[in-house]
Amino acid sequence: MRRRMRQEPIEVPGFRFGAAACGIKPSRRPDCGLVVADDPVPVGAVFTRNRFAAAPVVLGRERVAQGRLQVLFVNSGNANACTGPRGLADARRTTRLVGARLGVPASAVAPLSTGVIGVPLPMKKLERGIQAASGDASSGGLWRFARAIRTTDAFPKVAFERVQVGGATITVAGVAKGAGMIAPDMATLLVFLFTDATLSPAQARWLARCVAGGSFNELSVDGDTSTNDSLYVLASGRSGGPLRRGSADLDRLRVASVGVGERLARLVALDGEGATKAVSIEVSGAATRAAARRVVEVVSRSLLVKTALHGADPNWGRIACAVGYSGESFEPRRVTIAIGDVVVFRRGCGVAGARAAARRRMLRDEFSIRIELGDGPGTARMITSDLSPAYVRFNSAYTT
Repeated sequence: MRRRMRQEPIEVPGFRFGAAACGIKPSRRPDCGLVVADDPVPVGAVFTRNRFAAAPVVLGRERVAQGRLQVLFVNSGNANACTGPRGLADARRTTRLVGARLGVPASAVAPLSTGVIGVPLPMKKLERGIQAASGDASSGGLWRFARAIRTTDAFPKVAFERVQVGGATITVAGVAKGAGMIAPDMATLLVFLFTDATLSPAQARWLARCVAGGSFNELSVDGDTSTNDSLYVLASGRSGGPLRRGSADLDRLRVASVGVGERLARLVALDGEGATKAVSIEVSGAATRAAARRVVEVVSRSLLVKTALHGADPNWGRIACAVGYSGESFEPRRVTIAIGDVVVFRRGCGVAGARAAARRRMLRDEFSIRIELGDGPGTARMITSDLSPAYVRFNSAYTT
Protein backbone atom coordinates (compact mmCIF):
# COMPACT_ATOMS: atom_id res chain seq x y z
CA MET A 1 0.00 0.00 0.00
CA ARG A 2 1.36 3.39 -0.94
CA ARG A 3 0.55 5.98 1.66
CA ARG A 4 1.18 9.69 1.49
CA MET A 5 2.34 11.10 4.81
CA ARG A 6 2.40 14.77 5.57
CA GLN A 7 6.10 15.41 5.97
CA GLU A 8 5.96 18.03 8.69
CA PRO A 9 9.43 19.32 9.63
CA ILE A 10 10.62 17.63 12.82
CA GLU A 11 13.65 18.58 14.88
CA VAL A 12 14.88 16.99 18.09
CA PRO A 13 17.29 19.29 19.96
CA GLY A 14 20.72 17.71 20.24
CA PHE A 15 20.51 15.53 17.10
CA ARG A 16 21.42 15.86 13.41
CA PHE A 17 20.36 13.51 10.62
CA GLY A 18 21.92 12.82 7.23
CA ALA A 19 21.41 10.61 4.19
CA ALA A 20 23.19 9.69 0.98
CA ALA A 21 23.22 7.27 -1.95
CA CYS A 22 26.35 5.17 -2.34
CA GLY A 23 25.16 2.57 -4.84
CA ILE A 24 24.28 -0.40 -2.62
CA LYS A 25 20.73 -0.27 -3.96
CA PRO A 26 20.50 -0.95 -7.70
CA SER A 27 17.93 1.86 -7.89
CA ARG A 28 20.62 4.38 -6.87
CA ARG A 29 18.24 5.76 -4.28
CA PRO A 30 19.55 6.87 -0.85
CA ASP A 31 20.90 3.88 1.04
CA CYS A 32 22.95 5.37 3.89
CA GLY A 33 21.50 7.12 6.94
CA LEU A 34 23.33 8.86 9.76
CA VAL A 35 22.32 10.14 13.20
CA VAL A 36 24.76 12.34 15.11
CA ALA A 37 24.26 13.57 18.66
CA ASP A 38 26.05 16.73 19.74
CA ASP A 39 27.62 14.75 22.59
CA PRO A 40 27.62 11.11 23.75
CA VAL A 41 24.07 10.44 24.98
CA PRO A 42 22.33 7.75 27.05
CA VAL A 43 21.12 4.85 24.92
CA GLY A 44 18.85 1.87 25.38
CA ALA A 45 18.14 -0.84 22.85
CA VAL A 46 16.31 -4.11 22.22
CA PHE A 47 17.61 -6.58 19.66
CA THR A 48 16.46 -9.65 17.76
CA ARG A 49 16.47 -13.07 19.41
CA ASN A 50 17.16 -14.77 16.10
CA ARG A 51 20.17 -17.04 16.60
CA PHE A 52 21.55 -15.86 13.25
CA ALA A 53 21.95 -12.32 14.56
CA ALA A 54 23.61 -10.08 11.98
CA ALA A 55 27.09 -8.63 12.52
CA PRO A 56 25.76 -5.10 13.26
CA VAL A 57 23.49 -6.58 15.94
CA VAL A 58 26.43 -8.39 17.56
CA LEU A 59 28.48 -5.19 17.58
CA GLY A 60 25.48 -3.04 18.50
CA ARG A 61 24.90 -5.07 21.67
CA GLU A 62 28.53 -4.49 22.60
CA ARG A 63 28.35 -0.74 22.02
CA VAL A 64 24.99 -0.25 23.76
CA ALA A 65 26.33 -2.02 26.86
CA GLN A 66 28.57 1.03 27.41
CA GLY A 67 25.44 3.06 28.18
CA ARG A 68 26.18 5.97 25.82
CA LEU A 69 26.54 6.49 22.08
CA GLN A 70 27.02 9.47 19.81
CA VAL A 71 26.44 8.16 16.29
CA LEU A 72 24.21 5.65 14.50
CA PHE A 73 25.06 4.68 10.93
CA VAL A 74 22.56 2.66 8.88
CA ASN A 75 23.01 1.11 5.47
CA SER A 76 20.08 -0.34 3.53
CA GLY A 77 20.12 -2.87 0.72
CA ASN A 78 22.57 -5.22 2.47
CA ALA A 79 21.90 -6.91 5.84
CA ASN A 80 25.52 -7.95 6.58
CA ALA A 81 23.97 -11.09 8.09
CA CYS A 82 25.37 -14.64 7.83
CA THR A 83 28.62 -13.14 6.51
CA GLY A 84 30.96 -14.78 9.04
CA PRO A 85 34.08 -13.15 10.52
CA ARG A 86 34.32 -10.83 7.52
CA GLY A 87 30.90 -9.39 8.34
CA LEU A 88 31.88 -8.50 11.90
CA ALA A 89 35.20 -7.05 10.69
CA ASP A 90 33.32 -4.92 8.14
CA ALA A 91 30.92 -3.69 10.83
CA ARG A 92 33.85 -2.67 13.03
CA ARG A 93 35.59 -1.01 10.10
CA THR A 94 32.41 0.92 9.33
CA THR A 95 32.40 2.40 12.83
CA ARG A 96 36.07 3.35 12.50
CA LEU A 97 35.41 5.11 9.20
CA VAL A 98 32.41 6.95 10.61
CA GLY A 99 34.28 7.91 13.76
CA ALA A 100 37.28 9.22 11.80
CA ARG A 101 34.97 11.25 9.54
CA LEU A 102 33.14 12.85 12.48
CA GLY A 103 36.00 13.07 14.95
CA VAL A 104 34.49 10.71 17.52
CA PRO A 105 35.77 7.37 18.88
CA ALA A 106 34.70 4.30 16.94
CA SER A 107 33.36 2.92 20.22
CA ALA A 108 30.76 5.73 20.24
CA VAL A 109 29.34 4.56 16.88
CA ALA A 110 26.77 1.78 16.38
CA PRO A 111 26.27 0.28 12.91
CA LEU A 112 22.97 -1.03 11.55
CA SER A 113 22.25 -2.82 8.30
CA THR A 114 19.13 -4.02 6.51
CA GLY A 115 18.56 -5.77 3.21
CA VAL A 116 19.63 -9.01 1.53
CA ILE A 117 21.11 -11.70 3.81
CA GLY A 118 24.37 -13.46 3.02
CA VAL A 119 26.12 -10.81 0.90
CA PRO A 120 29.29 -9.04 2.18
CA LEU A 121 29.15 -5.28 2.53
CA PRO A 122 30.58 -3.36 -0.46
CA MET A 123 33.00 -1.36 1.69
CA LYS A 124 34.30 0.95 -1.05
CA LYS A 125 30.76 2.08 -1.82
CA LEU A 126 29.98 2.34 1.87
CA GLU A 127 32.96 4.60 2.49
CA ARG A 128 31.61 7.03 -0.10
CA GLY A 129 28.24 6.89 1.59
CA ILE A 130 29.76 7.67 4.98
CA GLN A 131 31.46 10.76 3.60
CA ALA A 132 28.35 11.99 1.80
CA ALA A 133 25.92 11.32 4.67
CA SER A 134 28.25 13.07 7.13
CA GLY A 135 28.29 16.15 4.94
CA ASP A 136 24.50 16.06 4.66
CA ALA A 137 23.76 15.91 8.40
CA SER A 138 21.54 18.69 9.74
CA SER A 139 18.94 19.23 12.46
CA GLY A 140 16.18 19.15 9.84
CA GLY A 141 17.24 15.92 8.14
CA LEU A 142 15.04 13.40 9.92
CA TRP A 143 12.79 12.73 6.91
CA ARG A 144 15.82 12.26 4.65
CA PHE A 145 17.16 9.72 7.14
CA ALA A 146 13.78 7.92 7.19
CA ARG A 147 13.75 7.63 3.39
CA ALA A 148 17.35 6.39 3.19
CA ILE A 149 16.94 3.42 5.54
CA ARG A 150 14.08 1.84 3.54
CA THR A 151 14.40 -1.44 1.64
CA THR A 152 11.04 -2.85 0.52
CA ASP A 153 9.13 -0.08 2.32
CA ALA A 154 6.65 1.76 0.11
CA PHE A 155 6.90 4.92 2.22
CA PRO A 156 9.00 6.37 5.06
CA LYS A 157 7.57 5.87 8.55
CA VAL A 158 7.83 8.76 10.98
CA ALA A 159 5.80 9.68 14.05
CA PHE A 160 6.34 12.24 16.79
CA GLU A 161 4.75 13.71 19.86
CA ARG A 162 5.42 16.67 22.09
CA VAL A 163 4.59 16.37 25.77
CA GLN A 164 4.86 18.61 28.82
CA VAL A 165 7.35 17.07 31.22
CA GLY A 166 8.80 18.86 34.23
CA GLY A 167 7.66 22.24 32.99
CA ALA A 168 9.32 21.81 29.61
CA THR A 169 8.01 20.72 26.22
CA ILE A 170 9.80 17.51 25.26
CA THR A 171 9.88 16.02 21.77
CA VAL A 172 9.74 12.29 21.06
CA ALA A 173 10.36 11.48 17.39
CA GLY A 174 10.34 7.98 15.97
CA VAL A 175 11.49 6.47 12.68
CA ALA A 176 10.84 2.88 11.59
CA LYS A 177 11.94 0.74 8.68
CA GLY A 178 10.01 -2.40 7.93
CA ALA A 179 7.42 -4.06 5.71
CA GLY A 180 8.31 -7.78 5.55
CA MET A 181 9.88 -10.31 7.96
CA ILE A 182 7.79 -8.80 10.74
CA ALA A 183 6.85 -10.80 13.84
CA PRO A 184 6.86 -10.29 17.62
CA ASP A 185 9.53 -11.18 20.18
CA MET A 186 11.52 -7.97 20.35
CA ALA A 187 11.30 -4.87 18.21
CA THR A 188 10.81 -6.54 14.86
CA LEU A 189 12.54 -4.25 12.31
CA LEU A 190 14.71 -1.14 12.62
CA VAL A 191 13.21 1.45 14.96
CA PHE A 192 14.72 4.63 16.36
CA LEU A 193 13.28 6.95 19.02
CA PHE A 194 14.95 10.28 19.68
CA THR A 195 14.07 12.59 22.53
CA ASP A 196 15.51 15.69 24.18
CA ALA A 197 14.43 14.37 27.58
CA THR A 198 17.12 13.96 30.24
CA LEU A 199 17.50 10.27 31.02
CA SER A 200 20.09 8.04 32.62
CA PRO A 201 21.36 5.03 30.64
CA ALA A 202 19.23 2.79 32.88
CA GLN A 203 16.13 4.86 32.12
CA ALA A 204 16.89 4.74 28.38
CA ARG A 205 17.11 0.93 28.57
CA TRP A 206 13.82 0.82 30.48
CA LEU A 207 12.13 3.08 27.94
CA ALA A 208 13.33 0.91 25.03
CA ARG A 209 11.77 -2.15 26.69
CA CYS A 210 8.52 -0.24 27.29
CA VAL A 211 8.27 0.82 23.65
CA ALA A 212 9.08 -2.66 22.32
CA GLY A 213 6.62 -4.36 24.64
CA GLY A 214 3.83 -1.83 24.16
CA SER A 215 3.87 -1.65 20.37
CA PHE A 216 6.29 -3.67 18.23
CA ASN A 217 5.90 -6.88 20.22
CA GLU A 218 2.22 -6.63 19.29
CA LEU A 219 2.89 -6.53 15.55
CA SER A 220 2.97 -9.35 12.99
CA VAL A 221 2.96 -9.14 9.21
CA ASP A 222 4.19 -12.58 8.17
CA GLY A 223 5.43 -14.36 11.31
CA ASP A 224 9.14 -14.09 10.44
CA THR A 225 11.57 -12.48 12.87
CA SER A 226 14.56 -10.98 11.08
CA THR A 227 18.28 -11.38 11.74
CA ASN A 228 18.71 -7.60 12.07
CA ASP A 229 15.83 -6.39 14.27
CA SER A 230 16.90 -3.49 16.47
CA LEU A 231 15.17 -0.75 18.45
CA TYR A 232 17.22 2.16 19.77
CA VAL A 233 16.24 4.95 22.18
CA LEU A 234 18.58 7.95 22.46
CA ALA A 235 18.07 10.93 24.78
CA SER A 236 20.01 14.18 24.25
CA GLY A 237 19.09 15.76 27.60
CA ARG A 238 18.59 19.19 26.04
CA SER A 239 15.24 19.73 27.72
CA GLY A 240 16.47 20.33 31.27
CA GLY A 241 16.77 18.42 34.50
CA PRO A 242 16.67 14.66 35.09
CA LEU A 243 13.42 12.73 35.45
CA ARG A 244 13.05 10.92 38.74
CA ARG A 245 12.36 7.19 38.75
CA GLY A 246 8.67 6.52 39.38
CA SER A 247 7.69 10.17 38.81
CA ALA A 248 4.58 11.31 36.95
CA ASP A 249 6.86 13.16 34.51
CA LEU A 250 8.73 9.98 33.59
CA ASP A 251 5.44 8.15 33.14
CA ARG A 252 4.18 10.87 30.79
CA LEU A 253 7.32 10.39 28.71
CA ARG A 254 6.70 6.62 28.68
CA VAL A 255 3.11 7.06 27.51
CA ALA A 256 4.17 9.46 24.75
CA SER A 257 6.99 7.16 23.61
CA VAL A 258 4.79 4.06 23.51
CA GLY A 259 2.21 6.09 21.58
CA VAL A 260 4.82 6.99 18.98
CA GLY A 261 5.78 3.31 18.78
CA GLU A 262 2.15 2.26 18.30
CA ARG A 263 1.71 4.68 15.40
CA LEU A 264 4.89 3.41 13.76
CA ALA A 265 3.78 -0.21 14.22
CA ARG A 266 0.46 0.52 12.52
CA LEU A 267 2.30 2.12 9.60
CA VAL A 268 4.45 -1.01 9.27
CA ALA A 269 1.32 -3.16 9.13
CA LEU A 270 -0.21 -0.92 6.47
CA ASP A 271 3.02 -1.21 4.49
CA GLY A 272 3.36 -5.00 4.88
CA GLU A 273 4.63 -6.04 1.46
CA GLY A 274 1.50 -5.97 -0.68
CA ALA A 275 -0.74 -5.18 2.32
CA THR A 276 -3.95 -3.22 1.94
CA LYS A 277 -5.20 -3.29 5.54
CA ALA A 278 -3.97 -2.92 9.12
CA VAL A 279 -6.09 -4.94 11.53
CA SER A 280 -6.06 -4.89 15.33
CA ILE A 281 -6.91 -8.30 16.77
CA GLU A 282 -7.90 -8.15 20.44
CA VAL A 283 -8.45 -11.12 22.73
CA SER A 284 -10.07 -10.74 26.15
CA GLY A 285 -11.56 -13.08 28.73
CA ALA A 286 -8.71 -15.61 28.60
CA ALA A 287 -7.66 -17.52 31.70
CA THR A 288 -4.34 -15.63 31.80
CA ARG A 289 -2.52 -12.98 29.80
CA ALA A 290 -0.21 -15.67 28.44
CA ALA A 291 -3.23 -17.63 27.20
CA ALA A 292 -4.65 -14.53 25.52
CA ARG A 293 -1.28 -13.89 23.92
CA ARG A 294 -1.14 -17.40 22.53
CA VAL A 295 -4.61 -17.11 21.01
CA VAL A 296 -4.04 -13.70 19.44
CA GLU A 297 -0.72 -14.80 17.92
CA VAL A 298 -2.29 -17.87 16.34
CA VAL A 299 -5.17 -15.87 14.84
CA SER A 300 -2.95 -13.07 13.56
CA ARG A 301 -0.65 -15.54 11.78
CA SER A 302 -3.34 -17.71 10.20
CA LEU A 303 -2.97 -17.56 6.43
CA LEU A 304 -6.67 -18.31 6.01
CA VAL A 305 -7.60 -15.42 8.30
CA LYS A 306 -5.17 -13.08 6.55
CA THR A 307 -6.49 -13.93 3.09
CA ALA A 308 -10.04 -13.35 4.33
CA LEU A 309 -8.92 -9.93 5.57
CA HIS A 310 -7.62 -9.16 2.08
CA GLY A 311 -10.89 -10.13 0.44
CA ALA A 312 -13.02 -8.36 3.07
CA ASP A 313 -14.68 -11.73 3.65
CA PRO A 314 -16.37 -11.85 7.08
CA ASN A 315 -15.60 -15.57 7.38
CA TRP A 316 -15.80 -15.87 11.15
CA GLY A 317 -15.35 -19.64 10.80
CA ARG A 318 -11.66 -19.14 10.02
CA ILE A 319 -11.22 -16.98 13.12
CA ALA A 320 -13.07 -19.43 15.35
CA CYS A 321 -11.07 -22.32 13.89
CA ALA A 322 -7.76 -20.60 14.70
CA VAL A 323 -8.93 -19.85 18.26
CA GLY A 324 -9.92 -23.49 18.60
CA TYR A 325 -6.52 -24.93 17.61
CA SER A 326 -4.52 -22.39 19.63
CA GLY A 327 -3.95 -25.00 22.33
CA GLU A 328 -5.68 -22.96 25.03
CA SER A 329 -8.58 -24.29 27.07
CA PHE A 330 -11.94 -22.45 27.05
CA GLU A 331 -15.67 -23.11 26.81
CA PRO A 332 -16.71 -22.61 23.13
CA ARG A 333 -20.26 -21.57 24.08
CA ARG A 334 -18.87 -18.53 25.89
CA VAL A 335 -16.92 -17.19 22.91
CA THR A 336 -17.96 -14.00 21.10
CA ILE A 337 -16.33 -12.69 17.91
CA ALA A 338 -16.91 -9.19 16.55
CA ILE A 339 -15.60 -7.51 13.40
CA GLY A 340 -15.51 -3.80 14.08
CA ASP A 341 -18.64 -3.23 16.15
CA VAL A 342 -20.55 -6.08 14.47
CA VAL A 343 -20.93 -9.30 16.47
CA VAL A 344 -20.70 -12.19 13.99
CA PHE A 345 -20.36 -15.17 16.35
CA ARG A 346 -21.99 -15.80 19.74
CA ARG A 347 -22.69 -18.86 21.93
CA GLY A 348 -21.08 -21.28 19.50
CA CYS A 349 -23.01 -20.10 16.44
CA GLY A 350 -22.90 -17.42 13.78
CA VAL A 351 -25.17 -14.38 14.16
CA ALA A 352 -27.81 -14.33 11.44
CA GLY A 353 -27.72 -11.32 9.12
CA ALA A 354 -24.37 -9.99 10.41
CA ARG A 355 -22.16 -10.71 7.40
CA ALA A 356 -23.17 -7.73 5.24
CA ALA A 357 -22.50 -5.19 8.01
CA ALA A 358 -19.23 -6.89 8.93
CA ARG A 359 -18.07 -6.82 5.30
CA ARG A 360 -18.61 -3.06 5.20
CA ARG A 361 -16.24 -2.72 8.17
CA MET A 362 -13.67 -4.95 6.45
CA LEU A 363 -13.59 -2.78 3.33
CA ARG A 364 -11.83 -0.09 5.38
CA ASP A 365 -8.03 0.30 5.51
CA GLU A 366 -8.10 -0.22 9.29
CA PHE A 367 -10.51 -2.09 11.53
CA SER A 368 -10.53 -4.39 14.57
CA ILE A 369 -11.46 -7.98 15.37
CA ARG A 370 -12.46 -8.63 18.98
CA ILE A 371 -12.51 -12.12 20.49
CA GLU A 372 -14.04 -12.60 23.95
CA LEU A 373 -13.38 -16.03 25.50
CA GLY A 374 -15.42 -15.54 28.69
CA ASP A 375 -12.94 -17.51 30.78
CA GLY A 376 -10.92 -15.04 32.87
CA PRO A 377 -9.08 -11.67 33.05
CA GLY A 378 -6.39 -12.27 30.42
CA THR A 379 -6.13 -9.81 27.50
CA ALA A 380 -3.75 -9.37 24.57
CA ARG A 381 -3.59 -7.51 21.27
CA MET A 382 -1.79 -7.84 17.94
CA ILE A 383 -1.66 -5.58 14.90
CA THR A 384 -1.49 -7.55 11.68
CA SER A 385 -2.01 -7.05 7.95
CA ASP A 386 -3.80 -8.91 5.20
CA LEU A 387 -2.09 -11.32 2.82
CA SER A 388 -2.35 -10.35 -0.84
CA PRO A 389 -1.11 -11.85 -4.13
CA ALA A 390 1.40 -8.99 -4.27
CA TYR A 391 3.17 -10.34 -1.15
CA VAL A 392 3.69 -13.72 -2.82
CA ARG A 393 4.90 -12.18 -6.10
CA PHE A 394 7.36 -9.90 -4.33
CA ASN A 395 8.83 -12.47 -1.96
CA SER A 396 9.09 -15.24 -4.55
CA ALA A 397 11.88 -13.32 -6.31
CA TYR A 398 13.44 -11.16 -3.62
CA THR A 399 17.10 -11.96 -4.43
CA THR A 400 16.69 -12.42 -8.19
